[in-house]
Order: sequence, then C-alpha cells, then structure tokens
Amino acid sequence: MKSILIIDDEIQICESIKMILDLEGYNVAYSTDALAGMKKMSEGKFSALLLDIQMPEMSGFEVLKKVKETNPELSVIIISAHGSVENAIKATRLGAFDFIEKPIDRDKLLISVRNAVEKANLLTENKEIKKTLEGESEILGNSKAIKDILQMIEKVAPLNTRVLITGDNGTGKELVARAIHNNSLRKDKPFIEVNCAAIPNELIESELFGHEKGSFTGAVQQRIGKFELANKGTIFLDEIGDMSLQAQAKVLRAIEDGKIERVGGGKKINVDVRIIAATNKNLQEEIEKGNFREDLFHRLNVIPIHIPPLRERLEDIPILIEHFANEIIKKHKKAPVSFTDDAIKMLQSLHWSGNVRELRNIVERIIIIIDKKEITRSDIEILFAPSQANLDDIIGGSNSFQEFKEKAERAFILKQLKANNWNISKTAGILEIQRSHLYNKMKKYGIEKGE
Repeated sequence: MKSILIIDDEIQICESIKMILDLEGYNVAYSTDALAGMKKMSEGKFSALLLDIQMPEMSGFEVLKKVKETNPELSVIIISAHGSVENAIKATRLGAFDFIEKPIDRDKLLISVRNAVEKANLLTENKEIKKTLEGESEILGNSKAIKDILQMIEKVAPLNTRVLITGDNGTGKELVARAIHNNSLRKDKPFIEVNCAAIPNELIESELFGHEKGSFTGAVQQRIGKFELANKGTIFLDEIGDMSLQAQAKVLRAIEDGKIERVGGGKKINVDVRIIAATNKNLQEEIEKGNFREDLFHRLNVIPIHIPPLRERLEDIPILIEHFANEIIKKHKKAPVSFTDDAIKMLQSLHWSGNVRELRNIVERIIIIIDKKEITRSDIEILFAPSQANLDDIIGGSNSFQEFKEKAERAFILKQLKANNWNISKTAGILEIQRSHLYNKMKKYGIEKGE
C-alpha cells in the first residue's frame, strides 16, 4: 500500500508534490478543500496524509485532531510555510508524524513519506499476523511448565516490565513474546522483531537505531531504525546473546534514557518501547567470557521466562501433534488425519533436538508423504528407518573415521533434502543450520538436485 493523500489549499503545491511522488511510484490523490479532503480520506485507504496548516475552511491542526480521533494510526506529515518551533511542537503533541517547511525540499519529503509508508506497512503486517493468531492458542501443552508459562504471561502482559525469554532453538520463544504483546496495553501498536544473530555486526546499530544520510559507506539515504518503528509498542530482540558489545552499550543507554541516536546523528530521539529479549545462550556464561554486559543482563532480566526443551515435556506432544495436523490439512486442503496411540508414543520416544519447530516439520512430512487418514507406528517406522545397506556401504568404503563421518553426513543431508522435496529453507530448519551453511555443505559434498 503506497497511497498518499495531500490536503492543501494551494493547487500548485498539490501538483508539485504529486509530481515528485508519482515519479517514485506512489499513488497520489489531493484536495484543495479541507472538508472534501477529509471525506476523500474516509472513503479511501491511505498510508499517509500530507496536510497544510493554513487553510480557509479549517486549520490543519483542526483537521489533524479530527483525523487522529477517527484514524489514530495514520501517519500525518504537516507541511507549512509557517515553520515556527511553536507550530512544530503543537503538531507533534497532536500526533503528527513529521513536520516539513515550505518551500518543500524534495529529499526531505521523500524520506518522510518513505518512513511513513514503512510504518503503515509494519502496522498492517502486525494486524494480519494478529488476525491469523486470533482464536488459536499458539502456546499449547498440558505440562506444568507450559501452564506456568501461560500464568506468567497473564501476569506480566499488562505491565511494561522487561522480559528475558530463554530456551533452546525451536521451543517457541517468539510465540511467548507475541503472546505478551498481544495481551498487553500496547497490543494495537507495533510488535517489531529483530533477529540479532542474522544481522552483521557492522549493520546491527543501523538496524536498531537507524542512520543519517552519509553516515557510512552505503548510507545513501536516511533510515529510521527498529526502536523508532516500535515506538509506543514492543521491540523483540531475538538472540540478543549474539549482539556485539558496542550495540549492547547503545541498547543499555536506550533503556536508561528512553532516548536513541541514529548512526551519524547527534539528535536525541525519544522512544517509548517495551523490550522483550530472547536467547538460546547462557548469558551468565557469556558474561564470564566477556561477551555480554552484566549491567545489560540485569536490566533485561527483570522477569525471566524459561521454556524447557520438548524432550522434558513429552506430555505436550499429543496436543501439539493434533494442533499441527489440523493446521497442515487445512493448509494443504487434505482430508482429516489422525495418529494412533502407538504412533504418538513412537514420536514421544524421539530426542527432538529441534524441539516444537522440528515436531511440526516432521508432522507435516508424515501427513504429506504417507497420505493416509490414520497414521500408525509402522507408517512412521518405514518413513524414518535408516537404510542398513547404505550404512554398510559407507562403513565398508571408508578408510578413516573422518572419511566415514563425512560420508555419513552427506548421506544424511541428501536424505533430508529428498524428504523435503529439495526445499532448502525447510531442510536447513530441520537440520538447525543456516541456509548458507547448508549450501556450503551441498557444495562440499557435491550434492545436486536429482540424485
């Protein structure tokens, strides 16, 4: 959605802004009458509103106030030839997203509009995710551990307290973070997730706090960071144990001051965010190794929530299997599927190093490949039984333990790729490695599709 509405009584201004934004691919409508403009806004769906202050029928401030009453999430950019500090402050207090002085600077206009549209897109994405999750209890289980976690979520959600979620990969740390946000007073505001492990160290600060144009090589335009995008909402710092010490220091300062600075900028920007962090690492050990700041740990660890691995709560597996099966048959438009007690017991006997995420992938694979209304233990055994002949070939053809390990790893990766129809992302998830790591393994062992 890239639709912009302009309300300004000067048609030349409207036409000029429209021409600039049209060239950037925006859908632009305008009105030179405040009341007609408000009617147009109520009838359409816009990402942002560009609004003049001085207009004959009613002032831009009056329009802004009415807009915020009916559409509080809409980003309103004030444009005015009367760029006084008082007007800027008043606009901000009434909820304006930005304030641009006339004559309008093209670059500043484009930056402001792009940021407003990005915010609108994030809000839409969050609403869609929330709508998808409505009516479904994503955190499922009958174990005491899960019941305790659900009780803790209920207690801490209405507060602004910082939460640190710990647990192995695939246990559902993001689900817990979303549940806290969705049950909080901030539920209608953004939930911004940052995977700290997936962002290179040299870019993490820019990702979190934004940057000014020219602040470093490649910074060709201003960018607002995740903390600003999460303003009034929640920021989820996933895998925070992988964050650089320099970025940790800035996060600590943001917690203490409630302000951030963009990279290359000197202006302090107020941010009101709830921080939820998560990690699969032991942060106490990381502190001892000098990899994590102790002061930041204590700031984040106000409410600790630990999610045990699936192998420690086997009683949760039956309800998870049922939930995933229903989800998968709906997704693939298949007939209802049930698992026999023996099939469930067999799945309970596995180690589940990938936890709930791995269980879901396995259930999906079983349903698609076996393609029966009732899944039995023997069905699963046939699907996952290792080929003894293949294993004997590997052992007999290996001259060293290292060679055996490499051949066994190649065979295992190849089997997983075939089982997942050569879907790299899904296979990497099951193997608990990055996609790039899987590609490197395939290159190393000469694995090609079609083998």
